[in-house]
Amino acid sequence: MKRGRVASPDVIRGPWSPADAAVAEPGWIGAWRDAWNRFWFTPADPLPLVVVRICTGCLLAWANLVWLADAPAFFGDQAWLPPADVWRVNDQPWQWSWFFSAGGPWGVRGLATLALVAAVCLAVGFLTPLAALVSFVGLVSSVNRAPLNVFGLDDTLGMLLVPLVVGPAGALASVDRRLWPDRTAAAPSVRANVALRLLQVHLCVVYGFSGCAKLLGASWWEGTALWGAVANGQYRTLDLTWLARHPLLVNALTLATLFWEVSYPALVWPRLTRRLALGMAVAVHLGIGLAMGMMEFGLAMITANLAFVPAAVFRRRSANHAAPERVPQRVRSVS
Repeated sequence: MKRGRVASPDVIRGPWSPADAAVAEPGWIGAWRDAWNRFWFTPADPLPLVVVRICTGCLLAWANLVWLADAPAFFGDQAWLPPADVWRVNDQPWQWSWFFSAGGPWGVRGLATLALVAAVCLAVGFLTPLAALVSFVGLVSSVNRAPLNVFGLDDTLGMLLVPLVVGPAGALASVDRRLWPDRTAAAPSVRANVALRLLQVHLCVVYGFSGCAKLLGASWWEGTALWGAVANGQYRTLDLTWLARHPLLVNALTLATLFWEVSYPALVWPRLTRRLALGMAVAVHLGIGLAMGMMEFGLAMITANLAFVPAAVFRRRSANHAAPERVPQRVRSVS
């Protein structure tokens, strides 16, 4: 029997056609594109965003209450920092604040009260989209008008408010949900995912740059930076000077804090190391709040870290969760 030649697959299939591209393996550009789309545009459960909204609203209400206690001294025409000199501190004369056109002490108090009411509405979830927007405008106005009275709490509140403006922050545990259940979507959505991703990425940028900045300081390399904070009598609320007798402990705590902050953008994403990164965040910020009298700032940063907690964790701890609002198991969590 005569043996013939075996035709190659190309001969059998014929010339290349565009249909081959559909079954071809995607290149690295396509893989990156698909990963990017999954990262930003996969529908996510809005519950973590709702928890962030409640905590942010409470912290913002407290901050606005402090502003309102002496609003003319902070924002008025005869304030500690006169309006004409604000641009010298901001170094940007175009920065806007609604307090510049308040029109006297009563106008200043009225705008400060409006910001407080918006923060309370944000916390309880009443007219949530409008409350988040007004809260953000009020915060920006306060920061731009009184830059000498701004510190880490205000910066962190600004970081928290942007995702609340973008995402469905009133989808659950809100007055809006009670009043308009048909108009308030509690299902997973792309908006919720985008809002949480914005906060997560922003938080990684903050920690990453803060850690890299610490690497420029000799005291962090030497392991003595923590002692500088402990020995500062102006900020100290707890007497931790006994740490002077334990230099190795000071070194260990300083270097552990530095390692955590620098590595946070890498450790917080994998599930294997996420609990370590978030646990360290709680310990560090609670330590700052208790030892240095900056509890509001510490609580605000812990609130931001809640964006990395999966919705399933909150739901397991929610005793009053309604069955119709359960998220199907097929929906992948944002985290």
